Amino acid sequence: MIEIRQLRVFRAVASTGSFSGAARELGITQPAISQQIKALEKTVGTPLILRSGRQMRLTEAGEALCRHAATVLGAVNAAEEEIAALADLRTGRVRVASFPAGCSALVPRALAAMRELHPDVGTELVEADPDEVVTMLRAGECEVAVTYAYEDAPAPHWTDLVSRVLMTDPMVGLLPAGHPLASAGRPVEITELTDDPWIAGCARCRAHLVDVCRRMGFHPSVAYATDDPRGVVGLVGAGLGVSLLSELALRGLAEGGVTRVPVVPDAPRRIVAMTLPDLVKVASVNAMVDRLEEAAESLAAPPLTTV
Repeated sequence: MIEIRQLRVFRAVASTGSFSGAARELGITQPAISQQIKALEKTVGTPLILRSGRQMRLTEAGEALCRHAATVLGAVNAAEEEIAALADLRTGRVRVASFPAGCSALVPRALAAMRELHPDVGTELVEADPDEVVTMLRAGECEVAVTYAYEDAPAPHWTDLVSRVLMTDPMVGLLPAGHPLASAGRPVEITELTDDPWIAGCARCRAHLVDVCRRMGFHPSVAYATDDPRGVVGLVGAGLGVSLLSELALRGLAEGGVTRVPVVPDAPRRIVAMTLPDLVKVASVNAMVDRLEEAAESLAAPPLTTV
């Protein structure tokens, strides 16, 4: 098999017309040039250069190889430059998939920082449910997935992925402004809301709510369910029930007619950025995860250290 370094030496000999000229151009010794040419001729099985005294010329095979060498070396040089540009964040693309609350508060800050620090790296964002973003990552539809897991729930099946916990996201109780416990001035035990109708969020949040209440000894009466945090707030504000939402999901939402209260247990969730093991050393992916971590820190929530 022809080696790239042999092609470079051969091309230099052909362009300079001598071994000594090639040695000067490449910054190596003349004997090294001779050794590379001999090895190349042995590989292809035919002479490439004819020598007569101080004169040399290419054989027909040498002329053919010289033509192809220009194409091959041009492609290799272009590949090396493109790879160097990717490594230096002078080009490239990174796609992020995130669950809805992450798209509204966390990820936009990271994308803005990415554009400011690395303007030549293209970024894309897709919103999907927390399980789907992991599926997209494994399918190669994104390079970074942002999702969450509840601390008191079984560990998700993420052992094949590289995860970085960005922040904790505490759960907050939402009560109608006129609820008897809205002005209690203390954390509210979830068991104090046993008889209240509940407003549930997305499927994963709803399952977690039911599990928390079950462990506290009751089953919540879920009167309404919506995937949209604004819908949850609206239903609570209309006096139709109580709910739990995370602080991240509540950021930037108007909460007319709603009172936030600390709840016990608060059952926080961990916001996690994940990528594939093969992408860990890709500069644009690392830069994006770093920006996500910085964005999480700017949201003033203490990060965890393990998933």
